[in-house]
Amino acid sequence: MAVLLYYPLVKPPTEILHQALLYWDGIASIVPQERREYDVAVPAELQELQERRLYTPVTFELGDMEELDDPEWRRDRGQASRVLLQELRRMAVPPNRHQLSFPDAYLYGSKMSLWLERELLSLRLARPFQGDYWSLVVPQEVQQLVIGTLAREIAAGRRVSYIPCTDRVDAHAWALRPAGEDRLPAWELELGKLLPLPVPGTPTADVVAFRERYADERHRLMRAVHRMLGDLRRDYEHPADVLAQLRREIEESVDDYRAAARSSRMAWVDRSVMVTLALAAAAGGVVQPGLTWVLGAVGGYALNVATREIRPLSRARRDHDFSYLHRVGETLT
Repeated sequence: MAVLLYYPLVKPPTEILHQALLYWDGIASIVPQERREYDVAVPAELQELQERRLYTPVTFELGDMEELDDPEWRRDRGQASRVLLQELRRMAVPPNRHQLSFPDAYLYGSKMSLWLERELLSLRLARPFQGDYWSLVVPQEVQQLVIGTLAREIAAGRRVSYIPCTDRVDAHAWALRPAGEDRLPAWELELGKLLPLPVPGTPTADVVAFRERYADERHRLMRAVHRMLGDLRRDYEHPADVLAQLRREIEESVDDYRAAARSSRMAWVDRSVMVTLALAAAAGGVVQPGLTWVLGAVGGYALNVATREIRPLSRARRDHDFSYLHRVGETLT
């Protein structure tokens, strides 16, 4: 399967942590490199999960630095940098600048290239902060844009299959915001009812125990969901045929997983989980942004689909390009 890469903060909400433990190989988040900063940012619960190989701290590496370096210097690459710089400059100009919640958040020095640091300071979108650990003070919108872009670059460039995931609507929108002439059609699907979660307050230890006891049911469900998303991405012109071929597999896997959930002593709820699915490049002109419709019912639940445009990755993976938005505060009815 894959690992959820949570952003823009280090510590994911409990609901997303539990989702990762139940439906994925684990969870990761972008952490500062310096040990003193790391100890402050990463809570004990995540460090315990790291010992069990269920949590991965991800750092900003040299390859990521190159992708997010000065686009004038890296003309052969630097697509992500150009998009990022364009968005930052747009944010720095009134009236956009007046709408920023400044100052509101921080960026660790080890999550930035020197070029990006200089740009943020020159655009007056950041101020140096010298406390117990070094960072920049930035508006929340800037933090979400920078870390969201970084999360997608990491997901595209690492050997591990990372899936970007956030609970911040604005962060999700910044990470996928179309810019310039290069745009990619995408579908957004609401999958929450296929992936039930334990009620708030459920101990993480109980979730881990369920994960281990019902590993076969978990794997079967996620394989079916991932196969559906992958087939929809590739065969975007015939979604009804894709669902018809996979309907039985998905319905059976959902039924088996729900039976396992009922046999446990935990209470469960449905949370809103939306996946943004980038379509193949050939879909340009076929899928019209703004069109909203329903593919059909799978496992007894309707899959709502909306089309939109997103910014393409500078290094797109061949197998898939998924991004998840977890609306923690909403329970599906």
